[in-house]
Amino acid sequence: MQFFKTPIEGSIIIEPKIFKDSRGYFFESINKRRMKKFSNINFNFVQENESSSSRGVLRGLHYQLIKPQGKLVRVISGSVLDVIVDLRKSSPSFGKYFSIHLSGRNKKQLWIPPGLAHGFLTKSEKAIFTYHTTDYYYPEYERTLLWDDDYLNINWELDGIKPFTSEKDSKGKYFLEADYYD
Repeated sequence: MQFFKTPIEGSIIIEPKIFKDSRGYFFESINKRRMKKFSNINFNFVQENESSSSRGVLRGLHYQLIKPQGKLVRVISGSVLDVIVDLRKSSPSFGKYFSIHLSGRNKKQLWIPPGLAHGFLTKSEKAIFTYHTTDYYYPEYERTLLWDDDYLNINWELDGIKPFTSEKDSKGKYFLEADYYD
């Protein structure tokens, strides 16, 4: 398992060591001791979520203002462009975004610390996405940033695709009007 820092303070790319043989493959997807050693992250997951999405589905950018969630995300099958936005006013990367391709093939994972908005665009015909979270989902605390906010200027790599979003996601707030963390 290898760990790589991203430009967003506290977020980490995790690349597992994959062991392949004639039977298939094996890899560790979570190793708390190694994550803590690399970045002093100490987490306890309380919920696991899974979603299935078709090509062009854009989910996000979501966050919980109260009871913020840390998330460890990965794609089981298919591929997505995963995006995080730092909403922590005290962070040196406040207002910045980072994106990464996650897929069932590359098996990369992204650790998203509490205080970030998260979303993804499905790039394959279908993708199965899983999230381990450090706190429960509370819909009353959920907030949404507009995915196409000009201030953030996120490169979603749309390649002519018009993304399909939920009604909730299409009514998100602009970054400059959003609720932030201290």
